[in-house]
Amino acid sequence: MALMNTEGVLFLLRWVHFFAGITWIGLLYYFNFVQTPFFAEVDPAVRSVAIQKLVPRALWWFRWGAMFTVLAGLGIYFTRLHQGYGGAYVWAISLGGLLGMIMWANVWFVIWPNQKVVIASTTQVAQGGQPRPEAAASGRRAGLTSRTNVMFSIPMLFYMGAAGHLPMLPFPRTTDAVVVTIIICAVVLAAVELNALVGTQGPTKKLLDSLPGTLAAGFVLSVIFYALFTLLG
Repeated sequence: MALMNTEGVLFLLRWVHFFAGITWIGLLYYFNFVQTPFFAEVDPAVRSVAIQKLVPRALWWFRWGAMFTVLAGLGIYFTRLHQGYGGAYVWAISLGGLLGMIMWANVWFVIWPNQKVVIASTTQVAQGGQPRPEAAASGRRAGLTSRTNVMFSIPMLFYMGAAGHLPMLPFPRTTDAVVVTIIICAVVLAAVELNALVGTQGPTKKLLDSLPGTLAAGFVLSVIFYALFTLLG
């Protein structure tokens, strides 16, 4: 009976959100912290088998983990808004949720389509054919976008946690501060996302080629958002 009310439903949504989110972000970190460096060092034959047999399985859990994380999260978000939640909670959960939505879109509309090209090309070569000409660029784009998601995940997890556990989080309170905050956040996020979507070369791309650089960028992005909220709060 404890589940047969609004708070019970919210608990179930959180349960799904946590379970799917751990699956999704865990695999994101596996791809970037473990698989990518392993593929750079392993014999090409081993890499070929892994891309054909291992990667598709991992990507299935990866993209559906992302889907159910977002769906459950939206359920929680709109229920809380309906209940009248506001202030620091709404600002924190909105920013964390927006980052999660961008990451979800990257999974479904950038990483997965480009990885399908890489998997198909590798399978074609294993069967005696020629690699697809677009495979190298697709792999590069998928890898860069995946690193972008790692960078986004750091402030995303901070603000998701802050919504329920950092009630003293500063947030903009006046109309002018709200407008300025939204504009600056939108510009920063758009610039970072365009870095993944447009082109594959340049100094910012080299930063994301390095795992320490990606992590450092994620922490810097977290500090930027926190400083923005503090200055305009």
